[in-house]
Amino acid sequence: MQVSNPYRGEARALFAIAWPMVIAQLAQMGTGVVDTIMAGRYSSADLAAIAIGYNIWLPLFLLTLGIMLAVSVIVAQDFGAGKLQKIRDILPQALWLALLLGGSIGPLCYYAGPLLALLQLDAATLDKSLGYLQAVAWGLPATALFQALRCHTQGLGIMRPFAVASVIGFLANIPLNYALIYGKWGFPEMGATGCGWATSISMWLSPLLIGGYIFATRELRKYLPPLRLVAPDPGVIKEILRLGLPIGLTFFLEIGVFSVISLMIATLGNSAMAAHQIAYNVWDVLYMPLISVGAAMATRVGHAIGSNNHQQVQISVRTGMTATVMVGLASTLLLLTIPQLLIAAYTTDAEIHLIAMRLIQLVALFVVIDSVQVAASYCLRAFKDTRYPFVVMCLSYWLFALPLSWWLGMELATTPADGTRGIWQALIAGICLSTVLITWRLVHTLRKPLPGSA
Repeated sequence: MQVSNPYRGEARALFAIAWPMVIAQLAQMGTGVVDTIMAGRYSSADLAAIAIGYNIWLPLFLLTLGIMLAVSVIVAQDFGAGKLQKIRDILPQALWLALLLGGSIGPLCYYAGPLLALLQLDAATLDKSLGYLQAVAWGLPATALFQALRCHTQGLGIMRPFAVASVIGFLANIPLNYALIYGKWGFPEMGATGCGWATSISMWLSPLLIGGYIFATRELRKYLPPLRLVAPDPGVIKEILRLGLPIGLTFFLEIGVFSVISLMIATLGNSAMAAHQIAYNVWDVLYMPLISVGAAMATRVGHAIGSNNHQQVQISVRTGMTATVMVGLASTLLLLTIPQLLIAAYTTDAEIHLIAMRLIQLVALFVVIDSVQVAASYCLRAFKDTRYPFVVMCLSYWLFALPLSWWLGMELATTPADGTRGIWQALIAGICLSTVLITWRLVHTLRKPLPGSA
């Protein structure tokens, strides 16, 4: 009983952080689903325009998110060490950096016309995509501010503000879409552009909600600095960038490699592409619980590192990795048990169904391997080791899996089904390599003295 109690307590603490994060992540994903459904019912041209625009601003958003996640890493260690003043001092600097990042990616989206022109779209789709992107661009600074506030509370291990703001933002997006896409309640009918404005308004609503929640909650006020203007501190901002830029680039380049692979599969025909999209979407949904548990584990490990408690670090790592892998195994079991039901939710086409069935089996294997990689990567981030996972991602995906995808999927394969399966097999080989290298690094890190040790 004495051995198991610390692990039970750690599991409860981990769950307390993870479940609000799962809700928040699902709410944010749900916003994209609502956009797709409501725009699709308006017109296929507007839906296509939104899909194009979304794939342009999403990588920029993920780059910003990854950079701001460094704040949660820093705050977690400071929280464990009881450095209350440092926790207060970092928030204004995180907000300054968020304004800088948001002010940079916003114009990139607003002036995306030349990039859209390279895609050789028809004039109507290009105009709709640009209108959507220009509307979303006004909200991107707000997303950066939201992530700065969210990562501050995440480092403390308090995720309720993130969950509440995400759910309310999701609910608000539905009537906003209805009013601005379809022109209801006296608003102009704007189609894809209206969807962009609905997204932008929801983006600004999120930092207001989470900020209000933080200021209204007594237990959080002590972690806030005095309400006054603070000058930017280049040293603190540089530290956030040093830790966060590799995370942001990892997110950015992961999206990039899947985009390249999607373009490769697109050359194999519509059925292959549709089956791949189903498999990718299923993996994307199952990825949300994995990264939620992984991020919660990183916070708990960061607290233990900050308190210089080596035994608690071991307990947090073992509990978090076990929980993450169990989520991966449960997802794999689900995929192997009801693949037909999952695929039927997307299509009734027999050819697509046949290809997707084979891919779902590969996704099941990918997920369980990825669960180990996710857990180990988030543990390393808790130790402020962010460059190594970035280098491993570049090696595993861009230098190994991508060329292997071309060889297995485009050179050796004789049918579209074989080609798509070969590409997913290459992705599995890539995640295997990444998992081995990341896990080796974590084992090596855990054998060393803690950063705060004498």
